[in-house]
Amino acid sequence: MMSGGLGPTLPADPETQVICDEVKNQLEGEVGRNFAEYNAILFRSQVVAGTVLFIKVHVGHADYIHIRIFIPLPGPGKTSLGGYQLHKTKDDPIKYFNNN
Repeated sequence: MMSGGLGPTLPADPETQVICDEVKNQLEGEVGRNFAEYNAILFRSQVVAGTVLFIKVHVGHADYIHIRIFIPLPGPGKTSLGGYQLHKTKDDPIKYFNNN
């Protein structure tokens, strides 16, 4: 994948779920909702000065959200929630979006 380009949609794996879990509390605080169900389904990545993941997360029933997570290069930075899109469906494609 070329630096800066958005990669293909891939199935989420256990590592993707761990990354999602790192921002779950922040996301719940920002949207004002606790997610009893919170499962990473699919993701796309973008390589910049670190990695940006765009992840489709199933949050119960037919509800999905897309979240944007920034993973910095090794060093003092930490993984952070960069944005989210609510009211997504199982079939909505994961597309690039800016921070909230």
